[in-house]
Order: sequence, then structure tokens, then C-alpha cells
Amino acid sequence: MEQASYKKLFKLLIDKDLKKTEFAAKAGISQNTLARMGKGQFISMELLVRICKYLNCTFDDVVEIINKENN
Repeated sequence: MEQASYKKLFKLLIDKDLKKTEFAAKAGISQNTLARMGKGQFISMELLVRICKYLNCTFDDVVEIINKENN
């Protein structure tokens, strides 16, 4: 099973001194999407592009795909 990790994004927000809610409002990301990201759920490519444009970065800077083994 694969899962998304947005730890890189959240660290980038800390480095830029942006609160998650402030970032979401300025980048046009809903609170629901922010919650999905916090849970490691996938979001649309359109939203990833919007995030990267706002932060002037690449996908690799914000998301990582991790494999979760079934136990």
C-alpha cells in the first residue's frame, strides 16, 4: 500500500515561517485538502501544481510517496 508524505511541505512552511492555515488560504487550498495532507492521503495533481507555484518549488520539495507494508 502506498501513501503520500507531505513532511517536506510542512518543513518548508516552517522554514518560510508560514502557518498551515495561512498557507492554505494564500495558495487557494481548502481546509479539507489540508486535513487530507495531514493524514497522508493523496491530493490532485492540480493542487500539487498550485502549491508548487505558490511556493516556487518542485513536487520533490513537497511530497514523497512511501510504501506501507501490510502487517
